[in-house]
Amino acid sequence: MRHAQDRTFTTHDGVELFYRHWPATDATPGEPRKAVLLFHRGHEHSGRIAHLVDELDLAGVDFFAWDARGHGQSPGARGDSPSFATSARDVQTFCDHLASTHGIDEENIAVVAQSVGAVVVATWVHDYAPRIRSLVLASPAFKVKLYVPFARPGLALMRKVRGNFFVNSYVKARFLSHDPQRVASYDQDPLITKSISVTVLLGLYEAAERVVADAQAIQVPTQLLISGADFVVHRKPQEQFFERLGSVDKEKHILPGFFHDTLGEQHRAPAVASMRRFILQNFARPLNRPSLLEADRLGATCAEAETLARSLPRNSLRDLYWRMTRASLGLGSRLSAGVKLGFATGFDSGSTLDYVYRNQATGLSPVGRMIDRNYLDSIGWRGIRQRKVHLEELLRLAMGWLREQQREVRIVDIAAGHGRYILEAMQGVTPLPESILLRDYSDINVRDGSALINDKGLDGIARFVKGDAFDRQSLATLTPRPTLAVVSGLYELFADNERVAGSLAGLADAVEPGGYLIYTGQPWHPQLELIARALTSHRDGQAWVMRRRSQAEMDQLVQAAGFRKVTQRVDEWGIFSVSVAQRVQ
Repeated sequence: MRHAQDRTFTTHDGVELFYRHWPATDATPGEPRKAVLLFHRGHEHSGRIAHLVDELDLAGVDFFAWDARGHGQSPGARGDSPSFATSARDVQTFCDHLASTHGIDEENIAVVAQSVGAVVVATWVHDYAPRIRSLVLASPAFKVKLYVPFARPGLALMRKVRGNFFVNSYVKARFLSHDPQRVASYDQDPLITKSISVTVLLGLYEAAERVVADAQAIQVPTQLLISGADFVVHRKPQEQFFERLGSVDKEKHILPGFFHDTLGEQHRAPAVASMRRFILQNFARPLNRPSLLEADRLGATCAEAETLARSLPRNSLRDLYWRMTRASLGLGSRLSAGVKLGFATGFDSGSTLDYVYRNQATGLSPVGRMIDRNYLDSIGWRGIRQRKVHLEELLRLAMGWLREQQREVRIVDIAAGHGRYILEAMQGVTPLPESILLRDYSDINVRDGSALINDKGLDGIARFVKGDAFDRQSLATLTPRPTLAVVSGLYELFADNERVAGSLAGLADAVEPGGYLIYTGQPWHPQLELIARALTSHRDGQAWVMRRRSQAEMDQLVQAAGFRKVTQRVDEWGIFSVSVAQRVQ
């Protein structure tokens, strides 16, 4: 038996999470260290999955298993987390910790996760596109069997009224496993919590629906274990997830008679043997991911965008619905300042984004302001404002890295809109950057952005000029040569990868080696059809049809240009990501 070392790591918000580490007992000298990460199911903790270390019998591999927030020996209200997205980010922070503390790179990690832990991990893989070696998901809780009619909307309504509260699990231990010892230990373990917060439960549902719907974005080799007699979660979403998986190498194993605690079942040896074989096979092969550089011409998001661009059959129910939606928006534009501005300049224009950033409802009469507030509170615009928060955070972080390297901070934003997020990120920064160059193709943005520079008192170091973000030559010859380049909210508006690649290549020529690139992505959006059928673009008032890029696709484009991704942020809905990459020497 291997013996665990008890350790902790610090999350992004300062929480010390507990984890166990089982060092390798027979590592090959000179080879990179490899690791298997184990993620327990809901209500439980790392001790409940520790038996897999010996059962998998991988002597040359380190094993790690954490106690999630609010579980086991980790702090926090039992069964709670600030949000489901926070838990997914914790996984990324854990991997960053393993790299910095234990010298284990993401490329040498395999992951095994069960139930709620499997959904957390699947969300992380979807949203962050980590370059891990393989993924094993056991009975992922994509849809929990609540058994009470309208339980989910009822819980959501109660949370609005009461705030966050906790519900107890109805599941008895005897319905989790056939193993008598496992059942007895579940009932006697003081570290097991039977409660779960409604915030986590509802977040679980929302994240699961998104990940199942967009599983094509996941490229990691994946093995799915489905319990054949699961009383806790529904099987259909698990099957849908597997069918839609974008992984070239994927396996599905249905385990007859298994209860929900798949990895703790009485006769689990064949399942463990399949896991071991899958993990070893993927460790033995070089890391390989399909190229997504031509995903604009072939694949799921290409087809999705083409479907949204097609006209609907005249007078069909959907056609009538969207015509009514457009008419209601047109009526709303007479009262709401935000909707009016969207129709006037484009809902994707710099002027509209600056209005969304200010987040002040205005309009004619209280009714107009109410319409405007509803418009500003749409999930897409909430995501845009969170993207601004992440942009400002990562701008300050990258500037700090440059200062630590005793390098000048010379910023360029190639499609800045009004430049508000850049200029407001400078508040409280000492010393200020040596230079800030803002560019945009719109004369309106150049005019209003220049006024904002003056208003912020930054005209001594900042200037705004007209420029084409897709002109590779003009980007390559930027003066002064930037050490920190920013491209935000631009590439999401253009489906063509060749055009994006040319822009990134120009930035690669411009940015000094060791300098940084901050770039945004839009891997998911729940309102794509609304945007395409009812809103207009700044480009001659055309329909605003967007092609989503998965995080993996966006990262590949950046890597192909000569940058190495360093860190990432994503909003709680998984809509907008902000990443930092470093120019390879």
